[in-house]
Amino acid sequence: MRRAPVVVGLAALFGAADQFLGSLSRYPWAHEASLLSAPWLLVGFLAGCTQRTRRRAALLGLACTFAALIGYWVMTLSPIEGARLTAYGIRGLLVSQSLVIVGGLVTGPVCGWLGNRWRDEGLWLGALAVAAAFCLEPLARAAVDSAIRYPGAIRYPAVWMGEVAGGLAMALSVAIATRRRASSQRASG
Repeated sequence: MRRAPVVVGLAALFGAADQFLGSLSRYPWAHEASLLSAPWLLVGFLAGCTQRTRRRAALLGLACTFAALIGYWVMTLSPIEGARLTAYGIRGLLVSQSLVIVGGLVTGPVCGWLGNRWRDEGLWLGALAVAAAFCLEPLARAAVDSAIRYPGAIRYPAVWMGEVAGGLAMALSVAIATRRRASSQRASG
């Protein structure tokens, strides 16, 4: 559990960096990149990969997800973003983020648990599910955009191609690691 504070700190930095990326108005693609959801799943998954027990992995996945959210919120309400910290601003932020909070309560522990299962047992389906989220998010956002005319589609090809490429790279690394693990088990068994 010695790594936990470092992992939680890195998660908070991820959240703050994600919010800062979205504020770079000079680069219009940066706002869209900051709105991607799949990278947030990776926070809990990677946290879970650092733990030896399922329970600790799930708890650390939850803690890291919320550390990332808190980092995001602190940056949102900071003077760096041109905001003033007020009780009204905090309340408004938390109300506007209520669905994100509920989502984090589910995805944080689940992704942490999946990260631990990947680390300890090579449970490749969970790792592949995280990779699939990267690959499928652009399609899901485009479908929602066309179905309800919500401007959710990713307009910058570099953003959605980068996300899909990241997902494919993860899927490839999962396949390679799974094959290596199976080979070493056959050799030792």
